Parts: sequence; structure tokens; C-alpha cells
Amino acid sequence: MTKRYILFDLDGTITDSSEGITKSVQHALKKLGIEENDQAMLRRFIGPPLDESFEKFYGFDKEKALKAVDYYRERYSDKGIYENVLFDGIADMLEGLKSDGYIIALATCKPEIYVPRILEYFNVDKYFDVAVGSELEGGERRHKNQVIDEVFVRLAAAGLADADNLPETKSQSIMIGDRKDDILGAKASGIDSMGVRYGFAEEQELEIAGADYIVETVEDIRKKLKTL
Repeated sequence: MTKRYILFDLDGTITDSSEGITKSVQHALKKLGIEENDQAMLRRFIGPPLDESFEKFYGFDKEKALKAVDYYRERYSDKGIYENVLFDGIADMLEGLKSDGYIIALATCKPEIYVPRILEYFNVDKYFDVAVGSELEGGERRHKNQVIDEVFVRLAAAGLADADNLPETKSQSIMIGDRKDDILGAKASGIDSMGVRYGFAEEQELEIAGADYIVETVEDIRKKLKTL
């Protein structure tokens, strides 16, 4: 087994969270006087930090972007978080990876305050040895490479990785996700990456980002890992 540590993104990789996220973005924009019904535009918010997406896609300044995030969370925290489903085959795939002996981590830019609720809601928390999310606005851990780096800190703290030999641990690790942020974050952290096409990536997004491997389906993940 060349790869031992498998890091998964959450939105668009483990769960199809599009309904809850896009409706919560719509809610935030409506509060700010903007009606947005373009689903392609709304899906761009799945993955990257929310405040940066509001700035990038709507030209908000930092203050307005943070206000939009507040409006987003007033809906998402109680309702949007559960407008969410596991992709077909995810639980079986995770169970198979555990039986194969892999150490599994979650590395998501979703705020960590939501992560345990989501994993427990879908009864998949038992498959993850560590689960790391981002810090809220103002915190230092906001981007994918920072989340990935924190995964290794927690793996070492749990006795699941050698804290004194990080290069070896990273050589045995791979980040699996559906967006360019996952691929670029893996590169910045010095680990391999696998893009999944069943998520929310735009055409050629994973190729342009430079994914080391790309798979089509949930079932293909385990098959591909067995060849690495």
C-alpha cells in the first residue's frame, strides 16, 4: 500500500450539499437586494471560503462580504445544513477503505463547527480518524492547504502519523476532492491529489488545476487507490 492516508473533501465529494448551500446564498443575496436564480453561478460557492466568493463573484468589499456570510449562516445553520445528501455509494466506499487498512481524514473548508453535525447526521463519522474544517472569518485556517496541514498535526497528535517524519507521511497521502481548491491545496501542501468528476467542478477545472489522478465515480475511488 503506497498510499496510507486518504484525505477527503466534504461538499461535492462526500455529500451533495448543493441545495442547502445555493438556497442559503440566495437568501443572503436577497437580504442585500440581489435576486440570483442562475444555478451555475450559485454552485460556484460550493467549496471556497464564502466571504472570498462574495467578493469575487459580486464585487463586494470585505465588510459587505462578511455581512453576506452572516445572512447565509442564519439560514444555513438551522435549515441548509440538512438540505444535503450522501452521494450514492459513499458509505460502502468508506467502509471498504477502512477494511483495506487506510487512515481516513476529512479536510474541508466548511467551518469546523458544522463538520461533526454533518458526519453524525449521515452516520459516517465512524469512518474518519480525524476531521478538520476551516476556522470562521478572522481565523488563520481558512484555505485548503492550511486545513490539510492541520490534518497532519492532528494525525500525529493521535499517534497515527510520525510527527518527526512529515515528508514520509505526506508521500503516503492523497487529497480527494471535486474542485480546483482541493487540487491546488494539495499541491501547496506537497501531497498528491485525486479529482472526482461527479461533484461540482466545471469542465476541465480538475485538469487545469493539475490533478494527479481523476476518477468518474464514487466506486472508482477505491479501485484507483488500490493501484497506487
